Amino acid sequence: MTDRVSVEDCYVGTVTVGERGQVVIPAEARKKMDIQTGDRLIIMSQPHGKGLVLLKLDAVREFLNRLAEGLNIAESAVRDLEQLNGGC
Repeated sequence: MTDRVSVEDCYVGTVTVGERGQVVIPAEARKKMDIQTGDRLIIMSQPHGKGLVLLKLDAVREFLNRLAEGLNIAESAVRDLEQLNGGC
């Protein structure tokens, strides 16, 4: 069973785009997401081009490393099964 996440759990504030295209990440959002001075963020567009998503670079790197580890484990398990079944 998965825990449901509400809009209230995800909402962390609003920002206004300044003249130079800059925004300030609200203090509550920085605290909640543990964003510190000097952290690098990846900015991606939302699939339909109507919004932006900010991701901490370190968190993305950790996720991709864990995904790669999981793929390696799965591939190894498949090879082991194939060997047990005589290569079928």
